[in-house]
Amino acid sequence: MPSVYDTLYSWARKRTTSFAELRFVASERGPSSEAEGDALVYRLRTWPDWPAAIKTAGVLRTLSVMSHRPVNRSWLLSHSKLPARQIDRLLQRLVDEGAVEVIDTSKYGPDSH
Repeated sequence: MPSVYDTLYSWARKRTTSFAELRFVASERGPSSEAEGDALVYRLRTWPDWPAAIKTAGVLRTLSVMSHRPVNRSWLLSHSKLPARQIDRLLQRLVDEGAVEVIDTSKYGPDSH
């Protein structure tokens, strides 16, 4: 039987792993990934008032993550379970409505740690 420490440690690793992936995106990105929009990071400012047909479980999960922390397109592709085309439409709709803050990370150099 695992100890309380082992259980908490395992839980913490599962929760922090997805956050750590985003930390290294800027230094790993190459010229081809910048063209795909990886230099842009999106953070939800306000929840959009969309019709029920658009509010699928996948979209609501994605918006929930975006309301807690900024994410880029490649993170959305690998974690949201939404197809690329739907992610692009979702991001475009959010930008058009002014519901997201868009941050261009190409302005910032690699992490100096």
